[in-house]
Order: sequence, then C-alpha cells, then structure tokens
Amino acid sequence: MINKNIAISSAILALSLALPVFAATSTVPSSAVVSCVATAVNTRETALVSGISAYAQSIQSAYSTRASALQQAYSTPSGVKAGVKVAWSAFRASMKSASQTWRSAQKAAWSQFATAAKACKAPASVTDTTNSSSEVSGQ
Repeated sequence: MINKNIAISSAILALSLALPVFAATSTVPSSAVVSCVATAVNTRETALVSGISAYAQSIQSAYSTRASALQQAYSTPSGVKAGVKVAWSAFRASMKSASQTWRSAQKAAWSQFATAAKACKAPASVTDTTNSSSEVSGQ
C-alpha cells in the first residue's frame, strides 16, 4: 500500500514538473508572415484549380471519345470485336494520361507551396499542409 502511494505521488510530482514545459505560451505570427503564407496558399490553390480543371476536361474528352468509338464499332458488324477493343484501349490510355497529368500538377503545386512557406519562415501552425491528404488523388 505504501509503495502504491509512493508510486502515485511520484507520478503526480513528475506530471506537475512536466506540464509547465508543455504549456509554454505560443507566439502569434506576425502579419507579414501570415500574409506571406496567404500568398503561397493562394498560388497553390490557383494551380490546383487549374490542374483539376484540366483533369476533368481530359476525363470528359476520354468518355466522349470512347462513346464515339464504341458507336462506330457497333455500326460495323464485321468489326465490332476489334473496334470495341481499340475503343477501350484508347480510353484506358487517356484515363491513365489524365491521372498522371493531375498527379504531376498536384505534386508541383504542393512542392512550390512548401518552398514558398519555408521562405516565409512560418511556424507549422500557420500552414495547412496536414490537410494535403484530403486532395483528390486521381485514379
């Protein structure tokens, strides 16, 4: 019983000594730092919007092209099998290319943001890099 009380007392003492270290006051970043990060975020978001727009247009084009190719394939009874195969092959290639282009644009936007945010000398609390996993990944 005494050993248990000593252990509990020791734990409480250790926590009371450690908590002030964790409760250090945080400093508010300067408006110049916040403005610098805001510019970097705006640049990143503009690049991401442009990239996702191009991705969506590429996907739409792939589907439209596939629809036309399949329509053509089924209008020629002797060439249905070959036409369908070509249509789907071209579709897969277009989708793969669109995804690669999107991932490249996304990676470039986040990389440029990281460089710009680092140049701002901003603390991690000012940036939103922890949310990057919420991005659309592209198939």
